[in-house]
Amino acid sequence: MRIEKDALGTQEIPDSAYWGIHTSRSVQNFQVSGITEPSGMIEAMTMVKKAAALTHKELGLLKPEIGDAIAKACDEILAGSLRDQFPVDIFHMGAGTSLNMNVNEVLANRAVEILGGKKGDYTLIHPNDHVNMGQSTNDVFPTAMRVACRRKVEGLLTALKKLTEAFEAKGKEFWDIVKAGRTHLQDAVPIRLGQEFTAYASTMQKCRTALHQSATALEELGIGGTAVGTGLNAHPQLRFGIVEKLKAWTGLPFRPAENLFEAMQSQRPIMEVSSSLRNLTLELIRIANDLRLLSSGPRTGFAEVHLPAAIPGSSIMPGKVNPSIPEMLNMVCFQVMGCDLTISMAVQAGQLELNVMMPVMAYNLLFSIHILTNAISIFSEKCVTGITADEQQCRQYAESTLALSTVLNPYIGYAKSAEITREALATGKSMLTLLREKNLLPEEKIQELLHP
Repeated sequence: MRIEKDALGTQEIPDSAYWGIHTSRSVQNFQVSGITEPSGMIEAMTMVKKAAALTHKELGLLKPEIGDAIAKACDEILAGSLRDQFPVDIFHMGAGTSLNMNVNEVLANRAVEILGGKKGDYTLIHPNDHVNMGQSTNDVFPTAMRVACRRKVEGLLTALKKLTEAFEAKGKEFWDIVKAGRTHLQDAVPIRLGQEFTAYASTMQKCRTALHQSATALEELGIGGTAVGTGLNAHPQLRFGIVEKLKAWTGLPFRPAENLFEAMQSQRPIMEVSSSLRNLTLELIRIANDLRLLSSGPRTGFAEVHLPAAIPGSSIMPGKVNPSIPEMLNMVCFQVMGCDLTISMAVQAGQLELNVMMPVMAYNLLFSIHILTNAISIFSEKCVTGITADEQQCRQYAESTLALSTVLNPYIGYAKSAEITREALATGKSMLTLLREKNLLPEEKIQELLHP
């Protein structure tokens, strides 16, 4: 063990630990969920620390050997090392101070080792004075949160692109298949099965565009504002140096915030992305439910399309296969909607110069993006791409739908068409049969109007 000291006293820290006394106090006080910070936040925080160390070295504010040691420690973490050294619960102290200090301590102790010292010898490199130099949790955490979420969105955009393409491909494949349309879950005029699927593709493309547009708000970073936005203790060029490095390392167009005070007070960009995810989930739920209806059966439902069998569907009914993938997608979407509510409550909870509810925002948004990306990829690959159509079933419904009377309106009028519809429903006779029995239209006109 080693002894570390802070303003509240001393504590024994395991000598093997790279974290220090602040992390220790956080673990003791916040045993809430057992869930630690997602890797995206650890990486984003580490990138900010590396950018700060290198910028301070360039500005002559950090000795080269100290800046280089911190940067090297950052590179090791970014490469996957020491990931077990971040035990802070996602529900910890407001604003994210515990995570910021956890990262500061791990980087300081690893950098001390790189310089030949022993963990805990903060005379060589100090978590606050060197790793956290020119920074505050109040500008580091929101910056890292935006960087982490913006990076994560890229995977979701890719998954949405693939899903859009899968729906487009099915639209082309099913283009010549005519089926009954349905509105209010009642018979409506015929539609091509391919038209339904191209509509799904168009919806996904619009959701993807909206998500990308909302994600651009995350690219404005408030680093350099330090405690309340004034930039106290930070070199005026620090924020520009950090942002340029983050931009180069990620390939994303990050930019310094126009107003550092606003960037600290308002977490609107997080809400914008969460809102886009909520809107996306509403559309995904609708489409998943459509597929569950269209594939219902196989003997007593619509059975117009067949979804790929993923897994046996019942522990008691042999041979039963369920729409398991769309069901999974629905549950993920419900979870994301719950996360969106949490984020909404957190975003409005800021007071004066700071919103301290950022840790719960960061976790819920990253979690939402993560599970949506995976669920959409599975839905696309294991469901949509393997959908097949029952052309005969579709045609049978298209020819028997009572809404075919709609095409008769211009020729026999709405009232007479409604009368034919009611009689067809009462007698079970087809529209074609009744039109012929009543001699309402010439045979050639009937054949022309009611041809699919």
